Amino acid sequence: MLSQLSVKRVFASFLLSSTVWASTYIVHEKRESTPSGFTLLSSAPDDQMIDMRINLSMGNRSGLEAALEKASSPTSPTFREWLTKEQVENFAAPNTETKEAVAEWLATFNITSTPATPAGDWIKFTIPVGTANRLLKTQFGIYNHTDSGRAYVRTTEYSIPSDLQAHVKAVHPTTSFNGPLKQRSPITAVSVVKSTSLVERRATVPADCNSTIIPSCLQDLYGIPTTLIKSSTKSKIGVAGYTPQNADAADLATFLKEFRPDLPSNLTFTTELYDGATNIQDGTQAGLEANLDTQYTVGLVNGIPTIFEDIGYTTKDGPDDGYLDSINYLISQESPPLVFSTSYGFADESALSLSLTEAYCDAIMQLASRGVSVTFASGDGGVASSPGLSCEDGFPPTWPTCPYATLVGATQNVPEIGASLTAGGFSNYFPQQSWQADAVNAYINKLGDTYAGLYNASGRAYPDVSAQGGTLEIIINGHSDYVGGTSCSSPIFSSVIALLNDELMSAGKSPLGFLNPWLYANPQAFNDITIGNNPGCGTEGFSASEGWDPVTGMGSPNYAAMRTAAGL
Repeated sequence: MLSQLSVKRVFASFLLSSTVWASTYIVHEKRESTPSGFTLLSSAPDDQMIDMRINLSMGNRSGLEAALEKASSPTSPTFREWLTKEQVENFAAPNTETKEAVAEWLATFNITSTPATPAGDWIKFTIPVGTANRLLKTQFGIYNHTDSGRAYVRTTEYSIPSDLQAHVKAVHPTTSFNGPLKQRSPITAVSVVKSTSLVERRATVPADCNSTIIPSCLQDLYGIPTTLIKSSTKSKIGVAGYTPQNADAADLATFLKEFRPDLPSNLTFTTELYDGATNIQDGTQAGLEANLDTQYTVGLVNGIPTIFEDIGYTTKDGPDDGYLDSINYLISQESPPLVFSTSYGFADESALSLSLTEAYCDAIMQLASRGVSVTFASGDGGVASSPGLSCEDGFPPTWPTCPYATLVGATQNVPEIGASLTAGGFSNYFPQQSWQADAVNAYINKLGDTYAGLYNASGRAYPDVSAQGGTLEIIINGHSDYVGGTSCSSPIFSSVIALLNDELMSAGKSPLGFLNPWLYANPQAFNDITIGNNPGCGTEGFSASEGWDPVTGMGSPNYAAMRTAAGL
């Protein structure tokens, strides 16, 4: 028999749960229709299990943003005084009211969540679709993604109690119809057996660089140092890989033997596996993207530790799109790579809901606050962002346009011009940033009425910088292949940052960290590209010009000038 005290506790708990349950539900996110590229097949079975995550409001997001601004602004007295893991978690951790309110709501449906991040700003749980329908006052369906043929459990609208609006940032998976992550590079369908000796190749490098890029071309173009690092710093560089992309160590060894014989023959990358990744090493399943990313980091950073972050299929944020898992994995590390390059992305910005996009961007902000430079390939569809996208509503922005990431466009040829495939333009989700306002507005003023109404002139502008994305030679399964696109540009630019970090840290200085305010404050540190355009959507696209432009950003790396701008 229950004691009087126990009865009171049960009754109080019932009243508390009833209060949350009785709270008026209001729509939290909604799409007007099923996005292009997806088809609703049927309602999702009630007994189908779904892995869900909720992004909770940070306890002090504005404080974290202010701290990052102080650390990243070149004029700040605390410039490059990056935050510790503990400091970032203190800002990001939801307050007690938020955690308790959400826990009480979930408890009314017999749901118990667990933290998905050290700060607890993401929580996770697995429930049947039927429970998810009741929890979110919605109807989940099975949607077919036309291009991949994969099925996704999604909905076009969901609601949460009005009392929780201030506590819940996003619920996933719900209204984001992203499909699988795509590698950025278009691949030239050429595969030839190696037939030219290294000596013969070296003799023709200057002429060859206008048609095929190898590491020596980049060293000549950008003034990248070639000396093996001597000091042991904490400088590391990471590249993202997504199954079924395998980075092959034997191919890397062949690549280095051909193009960097001055480096130790045993130099390689390390691999970190999660979400069921395997990174198969059988000599037949190497991935073009994975080999590109590892060969053009290890082959340029002169011995700086390189990590292949391999994400598998068993992701918790939707089939095949382990982006959130990769970022949260890095956030959880005590010493994450100080540069992290990703050459994958979703088709366009609108594929993800605004709330989920902002939540992803907040995760990048947490990494950036710790002194990590996060880079992304800008995309390969010109002003259309990705090949084949609809332009009915104007130029579709790429994904991500998060201001805490550095977006890298592509150049080609020698001398360099802007690559026509570079995705560049303006975000519809994020506003123009103060650190880019002068440079971007100067371009918009020159543009005048051209394309008025087709782009958001007040949006965050991209790309920020550029690097070679012409025809790069890589080794795959023992043979040469040739790749092009912004997928090439991101690891190249990231390698330059890693080398600068190594020099800075060897001199007892802090790493470059969040790059963008520093990049825009130092236009003299880049090779200004003034020729080229990025056609798409039935137009010639934007044109390159003096200063920042939506084709090449601030320009391509000038190592000596960047070194000076960095304080070396």
